Amino acid sequence: MNPAADSVSPAAPTSPAPSSEVTWTDPARHAAFDAWLAGVAAQQGLDPATLRPASADASFRRYLRLDAREAGQPSRIVMDAPPSHEDCRPFVQVAGLLGGAGLAAPQVLAWDEAQGFMLLSDLGDRTYLAELQSLDLSGGAGLRRADGLYRDAIDTLVRLQRIDATAAVPAYDRALMQRELDLFPEWYVARHRGATLTDREREQLARCFDLILKTCLAQPAVLVHRDYHSRNLMLPLGGPGELAEGSGPGILDFQDAVAGPASYDLVSLLRDAYIEWDEAIQIDWAARYWERARKAGVPVADDFGSFWRDYEWMGLQRHLKVLGIFARLSHRDGKDGYLKDLPLVWRYAHHVAMRYSVLTPLARLLERLEDVRARDGYTF
Repeated sequence: MNPAADSVSPAAPTSPAPSSEVTWTDPARHAAFDAWLAGVAAQQGLDPATLRPASADASFRRYLRLDAREAGQPSRIVMDAPPSHEDCRPFVQVAGLLGGAGLAAPQVLAWDEAQGFMLLSDLGDRTYLAELQSLDLSGGAGLRRADGLYRDAIDTLVRLQRIDATAAVPAYDRALMQRELDLFPEWYVARHRGATLTDREREQLARCFDLILKTCLAQPAVLVHRDYHSRNLMLPLGGPGELAEGSGPGILDFQDAVAGPASYDLVSLLRDAYIEWDEAIQIDWAARYWERARKAGVPVADDFGSFWRDYEWMGLQRHLKVLGIFARLSHRDGKDGYLKDLPLVWRYAHHVAMRYSVLTPLARLLERLEDVRARDGYTF
């Protein structure tokens, strides 16, 4: 299975590094890249000697940055995506959809489809996550800054969801959601925790999965980014290196977009695997989103309580999937950096399973896997 198909985000962009840090394991691909880059650099006025890593990725893609020859001109991003492992056509298609709606997505400036090399506009190197981690979020100016960022992200999300793309992207159907849920018992339960489910636990898990899928699939479909969170949202740029306050974030890693539930991207944003917000803050932002979505004609529930339930169950599907993906990235792909994020994702999943009585068997299974006992919780 293509790792990109599971919609896992890249790591935050790295700081500039010498071009010598761009390494290659395939000499033939290295030679092909150099030949392609020489031609593109000449056409675009770029300096190949400034080539350096821009970000790591959970898939086979990688991103490189290089500067313009002329001072004051914008830098560019190169995507290296081997065609044997990556299909760049969805990226190009969704980039066009987002750009056509006036959203800040990378513009495709050059593309060698046969070889998997692409030149993109550069949205900068400051992610939402990096900005949030630099703030004092205990209150005051830091929390006000975070609130402004999330309001911008919510407003941008509503604009994204108004794009009519149901015929242009795959459906987030039951089969896809089920394949994602199946990553949880295969990779998190069996491989990461080394546990074997009893027959009763397997039956209970299957029933919980069925309830989750029915609840999620009952929501009307909109364009879904699938990884709309702090690592894939960039601080907006005004002039060179200047922040454009109040404008929408730059949007990355959208190639796995689908047509699916409206609550998916919001829960990706507010119950992010990399930063945790109190539920009271989540509810405040979710209510803002819900009000704006309804006014914009996005098909969300008429009652906020019903929408919040949709949000929680959609989040549960996502977080069970992410537990499986992060475990797989470690055990199959040797990318252990994602393991540090498992405890927060586990808490998200357990929180929802504890809240709804029909999901109690799932909550108990999560507790057994981590050898913890629930101390509190309430159900509806």
